[in-house]
Amino acid sequence: MAATPDPDEQRAELIDRWEFASSGWGKRAQRMREAGMAVSTWLIEQLSLQPGQRLLELAAGPGDTGFLAAELIAPGGTLITSDATEGMLAVARERAQQFDVKNVEFKQLQIEWIDLPTASVDAIVCRWGYMLTVDPAAGMSDARRVLKPGGRFAIAVWDRAPENPWATIPTEAFVQGGYLDPPERGGVGMFALADPDVLQQMLEDAGFVEVVIDSVEVIREYDAFEDYWGETLDLSPTHSRTLEPLSDEQRADVERRVRELTATYTDAGGALVLPGRSLVASASA
Repeated sequence: MAATPDPDEQRAELIDRWEFASSGWGKRAQRMREAGMAVSTWLIEQLSLQPGQRLLELAAGPGDTGFLAAELIAPGGTLITSDATEGMLAVARERAQQFDVKNVEFKQLQIEWIDLPTASVDAIVCRWGYMLTVDPAAGMSDARRVLKPGGRFAIAVWDRAPENPWATIPTEAFVQGGYLDPPERGGVGMFALADPDVLQQMLEDAGFVEVVIDSVEVIREYDAFEDYWGETLDLSPTHSRTLEPLSDEQRADVERRVRELTATYTDAGGALVLPGRSLVASASA
């Protein structure tokens, strides 16, 4: 029987992975803004934001979901853009300057214990962060603590693996070649909160009410295979670090396997259209 992972070691490893990936996310930030726009729009609409409010974005990465909402809380409102890693916050600061977002503060915060006073923010948004947290239930409970009574909470997590071949294909290729162990069921990862019933129960257990869960299509389109593969390696610390020590022959083998697995989604001209789906949820404190 495998030993139970140490939670603190898991947390340290996760932070290290995302620090490593922050430069790739900076490189691909505009692409990710566009790819996630439908999800970000759904989340923001659920928050019912008003001028003068305080909005916290958790696991913000490049920060674009919060930046899209910043004008809704102006004048007088403040966006708190937070992430667990300094690398991602550096990307977000640069993006804020690019989009001329003035009403923003930057904080290094953990999802599981939010270093802010109780009842200090009006709304919290988190796009694709909770499923990568060691204890998402603790994170939701602390989000409930930080929200003012009646405050709004909106999050996105990835739907089940079969709904997201853009994400599962590279992992399958590495596993097929023996370069990566199969993902553990029930562990921290993209699909850890992919069951809507589990997600709803977790939100209710944290003290949230008026829970709404829906799904949003997230289509990934690429002009060529090289665009998809390059983006995958830039954004996924697991895949890029697994590939790094491999020989040229092994790297070519991985790429060949990925090409074969994406053939179903490739047209005659070489363009790829890969399906994807995100769960989205909102609730009140």
